[in-house]
Amino acid sequence: MPFIRATISDPDLSPAAQKTLATGLTELAVTTLKKPLERTTVHLNLVPADRYYVGGELVTGATGAHVEVSITVGTNSADEKARFIAQTYELLRSTLGVLPSVAGVALYEMHPESYGYNGITQLDFRRGR
Repeated sequence: MPFIRATISDPDLSPAAQKTLATGLTELAVTTLKKPLERTTVHLNLVPADRYYVGGELVTGATGAHVEVSITVGTNSADEKARFIAQTYELLRSTLGVLPSVAGVALYEMHPESYGYNGITQLDFRRGR
């Protein structure tokens, strides 16, 4: 069950661009990380541009972007994660245009005993409970 949070420094991002990001991130989670479609969640966090800094300086002339993904530890290879990061960056660039020098993608690997949904840990889900 990946939870994907994308922080974007554009509170006026068009509905079409928001849909492109949500659909694209979901598709990448399913195809690249082999996650189930029905349990993939995307949250777009659109923030004012004057709240996005890199190196202590306000980002100007670019749209700030950072994607964080929670996944269960050990469910993806290093190659799968690298492909996801590269393809996510490309999705951000093609959808948002100019990005700052550090548009990031972070995969947080959670232990199955410490991560779950609907009141069930990933460990118990795997056990069929």
